[in-house]
Amino acid sequence: MSRRPLGLNSGSQLETMRRRFMETFRTPDLSHKRQKLLAIISRASVLQGQEFRLTSGRASNFFIDLKKTMLDPEGASLLADLLFDKIKTEDVDCVGGMETGAIPIVAAICARSWPEKPINGFFIRKEAKGHGTDQRVDGVLERGSRVILFEDVTTTGSSVMRAVDQARLFQCTILKVITVVDRLEGAEENFRNAGIAFEALFTRRDFI
Repeated sequence: MSRRPLGLNSGSQLETMRRRFMETFRTPDLSHKRQKLLAIISRASVLQGQEFRLTSGRASNFFIDLKKTMLDPEGASLLADLLFDKIKTEDVDCVGGMETGAIPIVAAICARSWPEKPINGFFIRKEAKGHGTDQRVDGVLERGSRVILFEDVTTTGSSVMRAVDQARLFQCTILKVITVVDRLEGAEENFRNAGIAFEALFTRRDFI
């Protein structure tokens, strides 16, 4: 009669040990990737020294042009890894956001999700395009989906709330909103008042 090794008497115990073993390597790796991404954003995307007009209508001498990071090969890869890690344990069907800032993020996450946890993507047009299907929601969004919305840089959250409204027209459940950079100018409070969970990969303080 064969004997089981002491303490390894079930498949679930072995799986728990495997996950803990992998976690010891994953956490430092993600921390390193976060620092690398922070350096890329600081170098390529942070603009200061002049007045900029924000989407919210406010003026600021601090601006983050995140497209210069999202469309950089290394920046895109790091964003995909870090943002996918934030959602891969969620019961989520689709990721999406407003054009144009969310489009590179959504595309990168969809590609990163395959084949580990395939997640569909969509984006919301600011207005109907007036030809073709003439719809504001483009991509893959099934009615009743569980959705996580993304934004590149968030000020008050008013822009991504338009995506929330459009997704809800499809009877979708909004699990949370995730931004790459929160400017700390009211978004967190506004989402909390709207009953929507909100997370940020970085905040403005990380760049000061």
